[in-house]
Amino acid sequence: MIELSINGKDITVEEEPTAFLLDVLRNRLGLMGARFGCGAGHCGACAVLVDGEDKSSCILEIGNLRGRRVVTLEGIGSERHPHPLQTALIELQAGQCGYCLAGIIVGAKGLLDRNPDPSRDDVIEALNGHLCRCGVHLRVIDAVLLAAKRMREASA
Repeated sequence: MIELSINGKDITVEEEPTAFLLDVLRNRLGLMGARFGCGAGHCGACAVLVDGEDKSSCILEIGNLRGRRVVTLEGIGSERHPHPLQTALIELQAGQCGYCLAGIIVGAKGLLDRNPDPSRDDVIEALNGHLCRCGVHLRVIDAVLLAAKRMREASA
């Protein structure tokens, strides 16, 4: 039995400690935002926040997450109440196929939680481990900066 918090809810998972978080999220908990990409922690498609840090869930063993806080895409916004990142990505059409966007949103959220006024270089560095095969990186960077600006204005 492994106790942890996922999207603000304390849960107990009955799973082998060596099971990967991505498999638990998708197959046990029905959280489909994190996606399988490379299976080696290099592409960012499976990104989640663990205690606020951008991590690849495909290589995280669930047993190492006891007592930790995990946030998936599902914990960031909803169709009814989208996060400013989601709104900006849609507005700037910063997605093609969309496969990578869940991980990108998670990584960008982690950045904005740490740094509400990132520079363009900060965004590039934070999303360096998130690959987009469609090539929309420039629009993604612009969307993250737009979301950051709107979030700062809303809190002022």
